[in-house]
Amino acid sequence: MGDYLIKATAFNGTVRAYAIQSTETVEEARRRHDTWATASAALGRTITVTSMMGAMMKGNDKLTVKLEGDGPVGPIIADGNGQGEVRGYITNPHVDFDLNEKGKLDVARAVGTQGSLSVVKDLGLKEHFTGQVPIISGEVSEDFTYYFVNSEQIPSAVGAGVLVNPDHTILASGGFILQVMPGADDGTIDQLEQRINSIPPISSLVRDGNTPEEILEKLIGAENLKIHESLPVQFKCECSKERVENALKSLGEEEINQMIKEDGGAEATCHFCNEQYHFSAEDLEALKAED
Repeated sequence: MGDYLIKATAFNGTVRAYAIQSTETVEEARRRHDTWATASAALGRTITVTSMMGAMMKGNDKLTVKLEGDGPVGPIIADGNGQGEVRGYITNPHVDFDLNEKGKLDVARAVGTQGSLSVVKDLGLKEHFTGQVPIISGEVSEDFTYYFVNSEQIPSAVGAGVLVNPDHTILASGGFILQVMPGADDGTIDQLEQRINSIPPISSLVRDGNTPEEILEKLIGAENLKIHESLPVQFKCECSKERVENALKSLGEEEINQMIKEDGGAEATCHFCNEQYHFSAEDLEALKAED
């Protein structure tokens, strides 16, 4: 089965819950951007959480996440929408370190511990919603937890993890978001905290074959859980040759002539998916004729 996420509630609607298996999606991002292990984990965690945040929105609504720390990977950008589509890139993909003192990929060192996490939501309205918080750890999950509490005023627990094979391919990736709604009692919150602190790392659960449903059962308890929807997840970019053609046409005839004269054509690469688009001199002449 391919990647997917589930939406659920618990404890009579006082807790919202999301869980995702994102292994294939993160592997596609790794393949496209040729990320090394630690960079893969940083990008993969960001994409995984962005997918779940997208699932909180309606179908055509979308959001853009920017994690910009002072570490060597540079800014990480991810887009998601309510249809389970996500894309993302990392500025410096060739970053890898020895494991940290906990025996895990040192994502905080790669991302950095100073900087900001910003979220821009396009809800189809005139104004976009924008929230920004400082990075508090660089571990990604903790930074998103801090974002929800401080920017959206929703007490939340966010978990995302990525395991990488020795050949740098993605072994397992997944995540969860639990959000406490008004009306939740202290006993519910205490129970969630105990379960979150007692379960194995999320990436290990995915590696061992646990589905998103089973992950939420471990976090919440099957008797308290009500699953509402399952949504396929995939890495999907909005770029196309037609979009690039339109961008080239917007440059004007003079600049297109310069490309033909100096370079004998044009080449464009999409930041998000690394897809390359090539245009010969003849292609550019044809674009001029269309204008």
